Amino acid sequence: MNHFFLSRYVWNKEGPEWVPTLVILRLNRAALCVQWSPRENKFAVGSGAKTVCICYYEQDNNWWVSKVLRKRHDSSVTSVAWHPNNILLATTSTDGKCRVFSTFIKGVDTKDSKASSSSDSKFGEQIVQLDLSFSWAFGVKWSPSGKTLAYVGHNSMIYFVDDVGPSPLSQNVAFRDLPLRDVLFFSEKMVIGVGFDCNPMVFGADEKGIWSFVRCLNEKISSFSGSKYGSQLSEAFGKFNGQSEIGVSNDGIDSSTSQGVIHENCINCVASLGKAGSSRTLRFSTSGLDGRVVIWDLENQEDLSRFL
Repeated sequence: MNHFFLSRYVWNKEGPEWVPTLVILRLNRAALCVQWSPRENKFAVGSGAKTVCICYYEQDNNWWVSKVLRKRHDSSVTSVAWHPNNILLATTSTDGKCRVFSTFIKGVDTKDSKASSSSDSKFGEQIVQLDLSFSWAFGVKWSPSGKTLAYVGHNSMIYFVDDVGPSPLSQNVAFRDLPLRDVLFFSEKMVIGVGFDCNPMVFGADEKGIWSFVRCLNEKISSFSGSKYGSQLSEAFGKFNGQSEIGVSNDGIDSSTSQGVIHENCINCVASLGKAGSSRTLRFSTSGLDGRVVIWDLENQEDLSRFL
């Protein structure tokens, strides 16, 4: 990728230098999330203004202009995710809903037989609204094929949706840990979730397509026996109450249970380390409020190979 975001500019690499190009964003509140489309000819910006800006390059004026998805969200947009067809866009919001929109822009997108139904939809048309969560909704992602959509709620649940459209099929998976903030599909049958528990979680689908929690990647805090669960919950709340500043320890936490924890605060981002169009990678990174970026490798995780 030869461009990235900074403030309201897109920076393009021209030779050894980075050159800024102005972006016209019609926002009166903060931009909260951003993502390039698969073909990199558009990007979406979710905001605290309850809107999403779909930005595309206008060559005549040498700037990036935006078309806005308005009056659809009832609160701040927390995450955006592009479908592999480069047209459908999924969003989550603190109104608890996940929505899918068409972003087809004439002159920017081309009609594709593989995505004919979405190509025929007008810009801004809402394809579906999912009311599965009764709390804030956060990270959202599509599976590699675009057949499955996953997003998370602040109620310690993750939602999987197949056949996104007028009659979607949904599954809800509840877990006993703290809520997730972001998700990543590693394959059609495996999802990595990260969040307030500071430990990536693995969710997998069986032969019938039924999703369930598999385990945490950090085994030292992934045992959920009944006798230990209460102490783990107390430990989690102790971290929130005792670490008002990053790096401040909590004397009430038993060091024996916190050993091996790589992240020390909420993980708010997970990203694949594979390049677009390349073969599948088994490595990904996580970053969190502790200021750390951690590289994970699933190559030696034999019990997860059935999901890859």
